Amino acid sequence: MKRATWSAHEDAEQHGFSRALLEGALPRESYAAMVAQHYFAYAALEEVGRSLAADPVAGRVVHPELFRVPALERDLTALYGADWRERIAPTAPTRAYTERIERTAEDPAGYVAHHYTRYLGDLSGGQFIRRVAERAYGLDQRGGTAFYDFSALGSLPRFKARYRAQLDALELELDAAAREHVVDETRLAYRLNMAVLADLGASFAADAAV
Repeated sequence: MKRATWSAHEDAEQHGFSRALLEGALPRESYAAMVAQHYFAYAALEEVGRSLAADPVAGRVVHPELFRVPALERDLTALYGADWRERIAPTAPTRAYTERIERTAEDPAGYVAHHYTRYLGDLSGGQFIRRVAERAYGLDQRGGTAFYDFSALGSLPRFKARYRAQLDALELELDAAAREHVVDETRLAYRLNMAVLADLGASFAADAAV
């Protein structure tokens, strides 16, 4: 899966919003807006995950210790205040993204693609974002960057190795059509995520021009 979707992965990493974030060049408000959009995506992802926990395909990757919604709620409280629920809303690209995730409740292999795209990214490149955000915005894991705190997993390299081994074992059990579907859905997940970031980038570029 990684080889087949590497170009999409690189495109996501080189996206203008992502680059600016990693360089610490965006205002705190842009980081907060990204966290807000993450909240809607992960609420959908984890709701579907709970419904598929016993599924022989999707259940392979559903690890409750990965769930991010409680951490996102702490971050949003730190970034927006106690009334954060009234202050955020999903953008149109985020709504398209979450609707696609919700459809995977009937598509366990497709759910694996979205799960892989989100959580492996958080466990890898997300750790760089965490360090930048803490340095640039004066945040910490108690609120603001709790989303990126996976200390409950223990060693992240070991967890990622186990996760990839589970994917490899699953790949051997899927037929060719199902494997192709997972790869295609992973590419779509990257495109949907990039659309969310592009919208955030355009919004903040417009604000800066005012």
